[in-house]
Amino acid sequence: MSIFIQNGQVINPATGTNEVLDLYIEGDRVVSLGKNAKRDADRVIDATGCFVMPGFIDMHVHFRDPGFTEKEDIITGMAAAAHGGYTTVLTMPNTKPVCDCKDVVNYVHEKAANGSCINVLQVGAVTKGQKGEELSDIEGMVSAGSPAISEDGKSVMNAELYREAMEIAAKLDIPVLAHCEDINMVCGGVMNADSKAKELNMPGITNAVEDVIIARDILLAKETGARLHLCHCSTADSVKMVELAKKEGISVSAEVCPHHFTLTSDDIREYAPEMISAVRVPSDMDADTNYKMNPPLRTKKDVEALKAGLRDGIMDVISTDHAPHTFDDKNTSMKKAPFGIVGLETAASLTYSELVLGGYLTPMQMAEKMSYNPAKLIPVDKGDISEGKIADIVIFDPNETYTIDKDKFASKGKNTPFHGRTVTGKVKCTICGGNVVYSDF
Repeated sequence: MSIFIQNGQVINPATGTNEVLDLYIEGDRVVSLGKNAKRDADRVIDATGCFVMPGFIDMHVHFRDPGFTEKEDIITGMAAAAHGGYTTVLTMPNTKPVCDCKDVVNYVHEKAANGSCINVLQVGAVTKGQKGEELSDIEGMVSAGSPAISEDGKSVMNAELYREAMEIAAKLDIPVLAHCEDINMVCGGVMNADSKAKELNMPGITNAVEDVIIARDILLAKETGARLHLCHCSTADSVKMVELAKKEGISVSAEVCPHHFTLTSDDIREYAPEMISAVRVPSDMDADTNYKMNPPLRTKKDVEALKAGLRDGIMDVISTDHAPHTFDDKNTSMKKAPFGIVGLETAASLTYSELVLGGYLTPMQMAEKMSYNPAKLIPVDKGDISEGKIADIVIFDPNETYTIDKDKFASKGKNTPFHGRTVTGKVKCTICGGNVVYSDF
């Protein structure tokens, strides 16, 4: 199979390329890149007016498979990723059974390979059953292809056990993906502890719930030499701590999710009576649970700090924390509903609308945060569309404006606060390993 992409604005952070070029793919590789490149191909794509970038890499998704396939499965998750321009994703281990052994790693990788869509890399749990009591078979999972370990969904509260895991990760040279949450401080909180929580009469989650564990994990990384990656950072102080840690030479990186740099707690909506009637929600419905995520939506001050951190290169990565749930899961009160929203199919548009058009990032920096930097941190030989590299590519139209429609998602999950939001910038085509896995041309 050969593909010729013509007249696209090629944006490749690995080489600093940012110009209108033609790109020719044969098999799974980029064969030529330049002006007036080879034109005979099985498929020709006119990318005039579009960005041609390395396929996006998401370091943080939940595909719910095995065990919760009513929410998502490997096949639908891959389809959602492809629709969003992603060619590689790291799936979190809080499945059923928990991914704490190589058998579950093998299950996910084999199912993904049979799906022939995008690259799925299964992250291993830090502790058995994610119970925080005994370390998982970290070496066995890594030998089966796990690129990292994480206890995502919770923190390992036993600091000594976590330190031991970090030592193993350092020896194996894999990153530790840290969900930072002091469970003893949550106290039933469901949203940020601020005036909006008081208005809605909701128990709040303070910034310290996240910040205390970030500080602890940075210190453990300093002691062990582990490569620490902080997941879904949401507070202003998280940016300050990452900046300080980097200045001290500690191996730490950090990600921010689109919902955390786009929304604040003030955006959380109450359900009006007519909305309750329309969707037949329970009588105890008190707010739109599509705004319930962990960490929660924070204040404008936090949002501005996160944006500045991305702009200034302190925060390295944009990830989604794609967390699908069924309608019934979310169709209850804020206090009862599970945390999490879907994000794979909206991330690129939100990033472009909020950060690029907002003046925080250039298109090159967008490609760095969504592809090049994640590839370096995992690491995988991706995030680069130079000649000879694997043809993992996204074609993105920065001029198309559209309205997000959850009913058009490929994901089983429709739980998004962005339904009905108008955005600018749209994924038009995703190519993974030289194969077109999604096209809107």
